[in-house]
Amino acid sequence: MKPIKKIPYCIPNFESIRTENYLYVDKTRFIEMIENESSKYHFLIRPRKFGKSLFLSVLEHYYDIRFNEQFEALFGDLYIGKNPTKKRNSYFVLKFSFSGLDTSSVEEFKTSFNSKIEACVNDFINNYEKFIEVKEFKKLKLQFIDKSTKIGVKSIEKIVFDIVKRHQGKLYVIIDEYDHFANDLIAQGTNLSMQQYKELIWANGVVRDFYETLKDGIQNLIDKIFITGITPIMLDDVTSGFNITNNLSVKEKYNEILGFTEEEVEFVRQEAGIDKNLIKVDMEFLYNGYKFHRDAKNRLYNSSMINYFFMELLDEGLKIERLMDWNLKTDYGRIKNLLQKPENIVELENIININQKNEKVIDRFSIEKLHEPKNFLSLLYYMGLVTIEKEDDITLLKIPNYTIKTMYWEYMENIILERNPEMSYNPSLIREGLTSLAYDGEYEHFFENFQQKFVSQLSNQDLKNFTEKHIKLLLLSILWQSNYYIPISEQENSKGYTDIYLQRRSFLYPRIKIDWIWELKYIKESEVRKKSILETKKKEAKEQLKRYKTSNLYKDRNDVRYIAIVFIGKKKVWIEEI
Repeated sequence: MKPIKKIPYCIPNFESIRTENYLYVDKTRFIEMIENESSKYHFLIRPRKFGKSLFLSVLEHYYDIRFNEQFEALFGDLYIGKNPTKKRNSYFVLKFSFSGLDTSSVEEFKTSFNSKIEACVNDFINNYEKFIEVKEFKKLKLQFIDKSTKIGVKSIEKIVFDIVKRHQGKLYVIIDEYDHFANDLIAQGTNLSMQQYKELIWANGVVRDFYETLKDGIQNLIDKIFITGITPIMLDDVTSGFNITNNLSVKEKYNEILGFTEEEVEFVRQEAGIDKNLIKVDMEFLYNGYKFHRDAKNRLYNSSMINYFFMELLDEGLKIERLMDWNLKTDYGRIKNLLQKPENIVELENIININQKNEKVIDRFSIEKLHEPKNFLSLLYYMGLVTIEKEDDITLLKIPNYTIKTMYWEYMENIILERNPEMSYNPSLIREGLTSLAYDGEYEHFFENFQQKFVSQLSNQDLKNFTEKHIKLLLLSILWQSNYYIPISEQENSKGYTDIYLQRRSFLYPRIKIDWIWELKYIKESEVRKKSILETKKKEAKEQLKRYKTSNLYKDRNDVRYIAIVFIGKKKVWIEEI
């Protein structure tokens, strides 16, 4: 019987995975592909939690001279172990990770940036102690211990260059989260943060010094560089200090370098010994859908999403409640200040309601132009909040999967509550209404609470351009938080698209026997006097529901109930079951 492997959730260390009985999805064929590129200096952008740090750990263990004797144990049964390249285990490896820097002020950033460089170089010295003479090693260590000694970025990096040069070696530089501090400054969204960025990147900034020093090292010692991040917002500014010539992010052949294909997900399931009968949800609907080139053949799953789901399934079995890994939530603050621009809120609402946008992804853009709508949409792409698609030679941006949709609904809830601070949002009242809906089939209680606690509290400013889509966004922003149902917006059937379909989680709550389909309409208060409009909206909603009942998806089902709902301004709601 094949031994069961552990799931490496949030474990970015390749050696630990390979020596502690964790499963590993083999991505090592890309090492060979990258090495065969004409350029030696590579750049890769992917969303958060997509496996970037683990891939960098794979590169480190493959190229570092320290792991030569472990090559067979680490890589023997993988693609690259069977097809090793000439340069395996032939480099000194210098790693940098720029997460966790202090961006509260320029001076604090400089201090934390220098400290980060010092720590990385100190690790390098410790890693290669046996290559350094004892006296020199002690001297170097004292230099790092003595905090009164102020040495700049260039001096610190040249310590590494001297060590490598003395041993006639070559250096492989790995940089993780190159843009992390820039993303923090985006989240701050102030004029001060923009000025900080300029001081740190442009002119004689400390970040510029770092990349210029790398550029100096390329002349003799640095043979390869691999840089990862989330967005290209620093790419133009950084490349003026160091010429990055090969952006792997935009190449079709590297679509699958990170993330899991359908086949790889099945491999994970088998390696972890998970019974297919335990999987009671549509994993493709929940987690799949990412593409990083419009012509790519395979859609991808976020690897962290899959590892989380399978890990929870092993722990909880059919009792698994939380289908979404909260660690994957993109910080609302990262896009919050961009939503101060009304055009961007409109773009956000459109992408949620229509689920697609005819737009090209911008390969790189300056932080100064971040607020422009076209760049805002591209930023959503790089953050993993939309993905790229091709239909009839038209490039579209789409929400990749249901999990990401729930993030949007949460964003909209935040936006609504921020714009309407007087709104008396009481989650327990909503839960009570949903409980009645789920177990008793009684829906009036839920809509009464929704009308009184949400719709009636909206400001006149919000109501000025209010439409049916805004009602739907309001509903979805609270419905997705319920464990009773999976709310699905715009589900396609042979007779159209349902506004909201509530799919019960019967495996978790077997007493719930009914799914719901809601058709929503909205009339402004100024139109209420025109009785014909109200009757027209009622008729439209009921006729749509009748068509859905005859569609191929629902016509043979007796476990679905249909409700027509018309919201009349902010004070009334009409409901009728069909």
